[in-house]
Amino acid sequence: GGRQFGFTALTVVGDGKGKIGFGYGKAKEVPMAIQKAMDQARRNTTDVNLKGNTLWHATKAKHSGSRIFMKPASEGTGVIAGGAMRAVFDVVGVQNVLAKSQGSNNPINLVRATIKGLQQMTSPESIAAKRGKTAEEVMENHV
Repeated sequence: GGRQFGFTALTVVGDGKGKIGFGYGKAKEVPMAIQKAMDQARRNTTDVNLKGNTLWHATKAKHSGSRIFMKPASEGTGVIAGGAMRAVFDVVGVQNVLAKSQGSNNPINLVRATIKGLQQMTSPESIAAKRGKTAEEVMENHV
């Protein structure tokens, strides 16, 4: 009776224009684990509301023990984020962002928290529509 090895893979897929999905696969061989993770990632895609290649506003999110904070950055800043968060920003199409993770740095929880944070993004137009105001009225109170 020897040990049975198993492999896990965490993958993130996106179209670079606001679509994002992540998958987690387990198998006895690495290629199969990656394949399962990719299939799951393609099935679990969601849309994210972005402002060009950055975020609309600063946001916080939490999943399990991982807490993340991210805020928009000016053109030319680049992706300032660690590890698993960077991969998410790369595939979703965010090129200018400042992000910080706190608490657990478990990659799965970081990816989930980052996607949660991205899903919280709302444009001034959608906020204005909910409040029955114009986008300019919403923005002048926000500055």
